[in-house]
Amino acid sequence: MSQSQEKAGIQRKPFKLPPHDEVALVLQGGGALGSYQAGVYEGIEEAGIQPNWISGISIGALNTAIIAGNAPEKRAQALRGFWNTICQPADILGYLGAWVPRAVGLNDLSRKWSSLWAAGRALVEGQQGFFSPRFPWPVPGMGKRSPNEVSFYDTAALRATLLQFADFDRINDGDTRVSVGAVNVRTGNLVYFDNTKMRLEPEHFMASGALPPGFPAVEIDGEYYWDGGLVSNTPLTEVVSHPQHKKTLVFQVDLWSASGVLPGDLLDVCERAKDIQYSSRTRTITAMLGSNQVHAQLIRELLKHVPPGLEKDHPLIREAQKVADGRAVNVLQLIFKNKAYQGHYKDYEFSIDTMQDHWQSGLDDIRASFEHPDWFAIPSHDSRFITHDVHYAGSPAEKTRITGAIHPVDSPAHAPSYLA
Repeated sequence: MSQSQEKAGIQRKPFKLPPHDEVALVLQGGGALGSYQAGVYEGIEEAGIQPNWISGISIGALNTAIIAGNAPEKRAQALRGFWNTICQPADILGYLGAWVPRAVGLNDLSRKWSSLWAAGRALVEGQQGFFSPRFPWPVPGMGKRSPNEVSFYDTAALRATLLQFADFDRINDGDTRVSVGAVNVRTGNLVYFDNTKMRLEPEHFMASGALPPGFPAVEIDGEYYWDGGLVSNTPLTEVVSHPQHKKTLVFQVDLWSASGVLPGDLLDVCERAKDIQYSSRTRTITAMLGSNQVHAQLIRELLKHVPPGLEKDHPLIREAQKVADGRAVNVLQLIFKNKAYQGHYKDYEFSIDTMQDHWQSGLDDIRASFEHPDWFAIPSHDSRFITHDVHYAGSPAEKTRITGAIHPVDSPAHAPSYLA
């Protein structure tokens, strides 16, 4: 039972899943917003579900290390320890700055001030157990440095924190597949470090979260790597592009919302632009995968008209059968929704209060999702790629979107969620 359940005296029954071949947890990048992912995982754990593949990018990769690096019954506790470590409480000036507007009844302003102050502190001071300011900065004219020294902050402390909260022998020798994405600085290509292909060390996870110019590149086997979010902020493609997995359930936890309000000032513009920049990649990939599923189904239908015997002899027919693999993909989307007190700095605002708020939001969203057991059914042959989103604005029936079926998608009943 999770800590929040113990405090509330709640006893939740395990959630019974249909027999999927793969249950994957996909964790997007988003800095301080990553505590939302921790809350989602706590809800998955209390439902008695254990993903057998966890894939992450950036902060999602760090959460991946903590989850995969602990026994199932200790994962939520380890996540709590990790986030409590890297989130510093507000100092006395932060408390005073929040108290003054609260004293005159401006509670919204109070929370916004506290949030802004915490973000400012992160920029100036860094975060405990995570990153610290680099001095002096590697400015032009001071000579060339190694790529792992060219950044505003030093992330050496993160390695010790990962070793404190994650057992890397368990990550590499356990029964959970782990893959984290990073970008090769020299080639610009996105690569995935996978424990089925190599031994994963703290550096692989740090590389996935090495967002420039704030964080330095991480050297691995003579190559340097940056944050995988520079190319794609979601590892969804990596998980569902493997045809050997016929029935896949994906918990995709996004930290940036595609939909939002119109900006009213320049700071709003900065926040809205950042949301669109990182969320749109998830939507594009989801659209592509849905389209691929439609093509696979078309090929399956065409193969039904191939004369008997030809499918065994012709190499093109054999290749077509590989494409029409018949896999069924069900994506449960959990998308962080912006808070009124936050601004464009929300991904580096690490205050304890905000962390706990995000955590609870993730926990609430996954619990609400489990209240729809039909969402977890294996997709039928007519709809091979389905997405569900508890936040979708519409009737309960409209919260399910079929993106891999052969039918028109211009009607509201079949509009893909990534278009919403």
